[in-house]
Amino acid sequence: MLFLNLAPLALAACCSLVHSTPILGRPSYAVKDSHHVPRKWSRVSEAPSDHVVKLEIALKQSQFDELERQLYEVSDPDHYRYGEHLSQDEVNELIKPNDDSLHLLHEWLIDSGVELDKLSYSPAKDWVKVELPIAHVERLLDTKYAVYKHEDGTHIVRAPTWSLPSHLHSHIETIQPTNSFFRPGPRHSNVMPVADVGTDIASAPRVDNVSPSADLTVAQACDVSAVTPLCLRTLYGTINYKPQVPGKNKIGLTNYLNEANNRSDVFLFLQRFRPEAAQAAFQFKVEIIANGDNQQTPDNATQLAAGKDLEGNLDAETIIGIDYPTPLIAYNTGGSPPFKPDDNTPTNTNEPYLTWLQYVLAQHDLPQVISTSYGDDEQTIPPSYARTVCNQFAQLGARGVSLLFASGDDGVGANGTCFTNDGKNTSTFLPSFPDGCPYVTSVGATKNFNPEVAAFDPRNGFFSGGGFSNYFHRPSYQDEAVTPYVASLGNKYAGLYNKNGRGYPDIAAQGQLYQTVWNGTIRRLDGTSASTPTASAILALVNDSLLAAGRKPLGFLNPWLYKRGYGAFTDILSGSASGCDTSGFPAVKGWDAVTGFGTPVSPDDHSN
Repeated sequence: MLFLNLAPLALAACCSLVHSTPILGRPSYAVKDSHHVPRKWSRVSEAPSDHVVKLEIALKQSQFDELERQLYEVSDPDHYRYGEHLSQDEVNELIKPNDDSLHLLHEWLIDSGVELDKLSYSPAKDWVKVELPIAHVERLLDTKYAVYKHEDGTHIVRAPTWSLPSHLHSHIETIQPTNSFFRPGPRHSNVMPVADVGTDIASAPRVDNVSPSADLTVAQACDVSAVTPLCLRTLYGTINYKPQVPGKNKIGLTNYLNEANNRSDVFLFLQRFRPEAAQAAFQFKVEIIANGDNQQTPDNATQLAAGKDLEGNLDAETIIGIDYPTPLIAYNTGGSPPFKPDDNTPTNTNEPYLTWLQYVLAQHDLPQVISTSYGDDEQTIPPSYARTVCNQFAQLGARGVSLLFASGDDGVGANGTCFTNDGKNTSTFLPSFPDGCPYVTSVGATKNFNPEVAAFDPRNGFFSGGGFSNYFHRPSYQDEAVTPYVASLGNKYAGLYNKNGRGYPDIAAQGQLYQTVWNGTIRRLDGTSASTPTASAILALVNDSLLAAGRKPLGFLNPWLYKRGYGAFTDILSGSASGCDTSGFPAVKGWDAVTGFGTPVSPDDHSN
């Protein structure tokens, strides 16, 4: 169960307190959070008063600083606790809110006409969820909701500014959905079809005529115009590695925005590019969260026009093509479908990352690596939301999960869009979320093979994403590598980026012209949506090697990566994160803000 229904106990506990200390009149309110509406959104109308919102309230976690300290200890290869990851119960004990915070929340909700038996709680009780109509939420938060339309035609309901009673400000971190306009868009660019032959992919031009062998060279296995699993396994040294503990070792991927992994397409892909793995297309596990999509029937015309499942297929095909027979778990999360202003049926306008995080954090058994190919501009979300989500990523890291995120496909920002979202329209680079979170590993993209260079494709404007967060300070593990890079830039781009921010990406992998089967046809795709599942799959094989040797999985990668692990990566020396009508951050010797430390070498090169 994602949430535990502890309301009867809470009701019994707090009602006696409420009777002894009743609230007299409405408490004094003050603005808790405010965030400008992002440029791609426009207000359409007031929100219907009967539209139901699934309100999620994040309480202040009582010992997050201690959780963070322990996270870094178990992730530092030089610390005696390295690899001793925390259990779910140990994490929950550290993040549970103080009793006072729960009491004051309950007291406020009761006074505001919310029935406590309608509440549900996360296992640590740091998140409280309740469904309420807009009219009630507006009174509760002293705000006004409106319907906002994105330039792509989708709608959501949001309130850019919201308030709380003053005495609750130090107890509640954030409440959503309110002022976050985060949309986890896929990080891929559809270049062109290699062939458009329906389901008859056998008639498509072949680039995989070479059979795997111990002495296969990269030149024999790889074609710069069409990247395949054979190429990736050869390039990154996994071609001769056979997973030893599949089942004990697992890998996961995430799907959002009605994406799924079409099993028929995945089967056709594997049949063509890794035949011994073909049946895995029908064996990987799918976990449906909040009515996530898992359509396996043919797409209709509208779905085909939208490229539905291009992202999902790319992720699953890449991971299984490299990692077979390592078990794959796909997390298909709903939570952000379009809101139709004339639709009286309540729709879920929650933040999908919150929905997914709360689900996985409630699970006892998790894959050791999870790949996510979705993100958005950091400035589309308020800092309070970013911090809250980032702290939840820390919880997964403490439990030994490596979280990899795609760094984006627009370099330092898409040309013509690089302005602040504070109403001043100041020129700026556009860092990505959640790449700026210090508890995740961000993955950039490369192309070519001898040598690899930072990925770019003039046909669709794809440039591997990179930059520096405006919300998160540079973590100490980055100081030795990132500080010299920033210094080397001098005054170049001064004022366009945060010199003290957390730099990303951390690593990179091939991310251009991937062969992908979609709708029975072979397509070629660019993007950090390709590099991220590739890097995730390689690291999952590292975990397999570690677990087979009786050692612990890598867990939160970055402290290991920046202290020692960078030696297991090939430095990328050419290219840049072009964007915002500039050449962007350049690739240089050592760490850089376009390819990080570079691309992986092999699963046995874990340098622990």
